[in-house]
Amino acid sequence: MPERRRGITRRQVIAGFFVLIGLLLLATYLPQLSDPKPALSKLAFGVPGPVLPVPTAPALIGIASFYLLAGGLALFVRPSTTNLTRTSTALLWCSAVLLFPVILIWAAAGKQTNVVTMLVETLRLGTPIALGALAGIYAERSGVVNIAIEGMMLIGAAFGFAAYVGTGNIWFGVVAAVLLGGLIALLHGLLSISFKVDQVVSGTVINILAIGVTGYMRRQYILPQVSAIQAANTGQSLATLPEVSFPGLANIPILGPIFFIGKPIFFAMLVLVVLTHIVLFYTRWGLRTRAVGENPRAADTVGINVSRTRYINIAISGMIAGLGGAWLSLEKVGGFDDGMTAGKGFIALAAMIFGNWTPFGAFGGAMLFGFSEALGIRFQILKVELFGGPVPTQFLQMLPYVLTVIVLAGLIGRSVGPAAAGTPYEK
Repeated sequence: MPERRRGITRRQVIAGFFVLIGLLLLATYLPQLSDPKPALSKLAFGVPGPVLPVPTAPALIGIASFYLLAGGLALFVRPSTTNLTRTSTALLWCSAVLLFPVILIWAAAGKQTNVVTMLVETLRLGTPIALGALAGIYAERSGVVNIAIEGMMLIGAAFGFAAYVGTGNIWFGVVAAVLLGGLIALLHGLLSISFKVDQVVSGTVINILAIGVTGYMRRQYILPQVSAIQAANTGQSLATLPEVSFPGLANIPILGPIFFIGKPIFFAMLVLVVLTHIVLFYTRWGLRTRAVGENPRAADTVGINVSRTRYINIAISGMIAGLGGAWLSLEKVGGFDDGMTAGKGFIALAAMIFGNWTPFGAFGGAMLFGFSEALGIRFQILKVELFGGPVPTQFLQMLPYVLTVIVLAGLIGRSVGPAAAGTPYEK
């Protein structure tokens, strides 16, 4: 038989990307080495805090050289050479991490930017995406495809804020968002688990339903209530969840403002990432959930109730998605508007796939999308110019969605989900 020809692998595509970036950086900044007044990128690390002046051209040329080394090694190394393959993989991961300083040094050329603030914005803006990704993990690990995360987040945002303006208690609003997210998830479970409706169709129906229900609630209840509160001027003011600061830990340089100063749902997200990892991989319930998602017939044979396991996990999924919605209306904005999720539920699914259906991987994917959104804000603040003019706002706003397309196209590597996800089970 003739030898089968191998095509270009994803690894080679990624390596080629870094080689291209390295060549572009060299072509752009090598001529600037002879500039008598070299540009400096001033990177701050806290307010107040140290400022590190970085020579733009030498720093980016050094990183470009590393990109050429890492990309070239990954392009030409043979898969049979195990040690070289591991080394090139490690170099590619380092190259990915170096994208963060490359972008900041380039954007801050001749200006000053705060690295800590950028990291804080990345974590905060990635919070709803991380929560949505965790919601997807619980559902799909048990065998239920949940594309209704967008609708569940929207329901949580609307009903949570409605409960807040109705009672004046913002914590009651958070609880309402979580419970309503769980209830709408049970509807998805009823359609897909009990009635065996196609799970993608069921999720699409819930997303459309959420748009109509929340739009009606905003016009008929939320807006009149907000207007009445403002007109009465009873002392009740619409605010967001209070900021929490951990005494002592918040004063740690760099790490303190990033991890120990924030709002409650942000901290809940960090706890849920760790808790989800422990539950899925170190408990009996997690083992049963993964068994139901991979081979429900075998799980049923050993006495696991497949339908009940899926119902419980889809309810947990909806409650976490509702918490993500509460972040939007009660922690970030302090209000509700039609379609305020803006596709974050679908971006969360991309983060889940990026993370290969694992909590820490999904968290990393969510932070990648959070970074892209924070980057757009930072570019506008620094008034970054590209090709002789400012970077268009529309281009910056579409960055998270472009990343979603890239992730779903599989350029970051092939991701294989649970084997039974999307398949109804009949006993």
